[in-house]
Amino acid sequence: MPLQGLRQVATFGAIGVVSTLAYLVLYAVLRVAWPAPVANAVALVATALGNTAANRRLTFDVRGRDGLARDHGAGLLAFGAALAITSASLVLLDLAAPEASRAVELAILVVANALATIVRFLLLRLVLDGARPRGLGVATPGR
Repeated sequence: MPLQGLRQVATFGAIGVVSTLAYLVLYAVLRVAWPAPVANAVALVATALGNTAANRRLTFDVRGRDGLARDHGAGLLAFGAALAITSASLVLLDLAAPEASRAVELAILVVANALATIVRFLLLRLVLDGARPRGLGVATPGR
């Protein structure tokens, strides 16, 4: 993997850790009063926009308003994937262990978010890197 790819993975990972921690705290607070699916959706919505904006700027080095709607559209698709993955994990947990503790619920959501993060990275990398203009190459002397 080229150096830029490693930098992207490291930056994306750091943003993902911060976003996941924010999501887990928000989910845990909301879960006290709301059912799991509602707490999950609200926590994901609350963290998705910041996650996309941070990754757009810091991971993929995209600045300015050009392509902003397209980039946030990709973020919306990533949000949909994360919502599907985390919601399915909550349903499966409820079917497998309806009396599971809140700690088990949060642990399952950490794993689900890790999977969603991989999907988000691949989708955002495809859209944000794919939308950049590519150079024509560097001329080499003697050719």
